[in-house]
Amino acid sequence: MLTSARFRSVLGHFPSGVVAITGRDAKGGPAGMAVSSFTSVSLDPPLVAFLPGKTSSTFPVIARRGTFCVNVLAVGQEDLCQALAVPGADKFAGVDWHPGPHGDPVLDGVVAWIGCTIEAMHDAGDHRIVIGRVDDLAAGTAAEPLLFFRRRYHHLAAA
Repeated sequence: MLTSARFRSVLGHFPSGVVAITGRDAKGGPAGMAVSSFTSVSLDPPLVAFLPGKTSSTFPVIARRGTFCVNVLAVGQEDLCQALAVPGADKFAGVDWHPGPHGDPVLDGVVAWIGCTIEAMHDAGDHRIVIGRVDDLAAGTAAEPLLFFRRRYHHLAAA
């Protein structure tokens, strides 16, 4: 029988990267959420997508401004990821960041960042598919990406 628990368990066997989607609230303060459902969509035009849950209280705050920044989290940023995954509280307490191209937070120490404008949103079950047009981006070379697999954080093994 297909249950949501079984679905989650089996799909947890697919490793994914972990990103922080950041933006600004109505007063200009930082807002953010952790997401493991992120992908590139198109090269021409450059598009990416992420899938926030419909129950997210953070995504509507980010969506109001129409822009967001994807921050590819690095090994060692597990605590930051967990802080961004919890609703409420001051998610940015003690977090170092600087404004990206739209003023959205670019978190210090990330593997890469991608500044986007919301291009489209689609309903998809209990989630939304958010398509972002890439306006600017950059990557560092020193940090290794944080991975999520079987409900735990992982990192790439040295070759």
